[in-house]
Amino acid sequence: MRLKTVQHTFHEKLDAIYPYEEVDSFFYLLIDHYYNVSRLDLVMKPSYRVDDAKSLLEALWLLKQQQPIQYILGETEFYGLPFKVNSHTLIPRPETEELVQWILDELKINNGTLKILDIGTGSGCIAVSLAKHLPKAKVCALDVSKEALRMAQTNAELNDVDITFFNEDILSPKTWSVAFKSLKFDVIVSNPPYVREQEKQLMKPNVLDNEPHLALFVKDDNPLLFYEAISQFAVNNLSRNGLLFFEINEYLGHPMKALLSKHQFSNIELKQDVFKKDRMVKGGL
Repeated sequence: MRLKTVQHTFHEKLDAIYPYEEVDSFFYLLIDHYYNVSRLDLVMKPSYRVDDAKSLLEALWLLKQQQPIQYILGETEFYGLPFKVNSHTLIPRPETEELVQWILDELKINNGTLKILDIGTGSGCIAVSLAKHLPKAKVCALDVSKEALRMAQTNAELNDVDITFFNEDILSPKTWSVAFKSLKFDVIVSNPPYVREQEKQLMKPNVLDNEPHLALFVKDDNPLLFYEAISQFAVNNLSRNGLLFFEINEYLGHPMKALLSKHQFSNIELKQDVFKKDRMVKGGL
């Protein structure tokens, strides 16, 4: 079957759901993944044929059901690094890359051995990226989901970094293992669940129907549940002059500053992403 014919079928079936350019992007990602054929290859040889287009057509069906391309491929890129993903992990997003960059910028003058904890690690994208760019650091990562931790471990191995993983529920201090609760860290970072139930109606089906709700949603009446618990943990487990970083709900920037202030954090800074939305906050002890 000619790949150009399949590309035409992609547009025929998907243009009513996705922008034209995004359909093209899906198609080129898939032919590179399944057949090692690049966009340039197809331009240079428009008559390119494949013997079996089954994988491509199965992916087309999944895209029509609005399944994320990252889950179909089983992989994505984050901060220039390869990551495996599945339905137990959120798909890493550009704003989280900005959070990683902010942390690295803040730590660039520190050449010592830092101890870093990523709470709610999911795919491990934050922990792995920090470990890769701070090779002297001792990086730990925590998640309540054993399935997510298995994927994070895979990604640590894929990127050749050493990370200590903990299967703990940050909301349940009584269940924490002794090995975890006694640790001290120089940096704690978290991208916890922060989407309020009332915001579901604003979300696209490819996210709402596919990504793990455990990692996405909080109740409307207590949207800072995880931030409160993590801030309290940080008060007790950050080293002197330690730093706490959060990715946050864009609508809750000022309540987040108030929460950190309540816990006696200093030099609190609210930071916007490239779209001028309040998406990150930092505090120090």
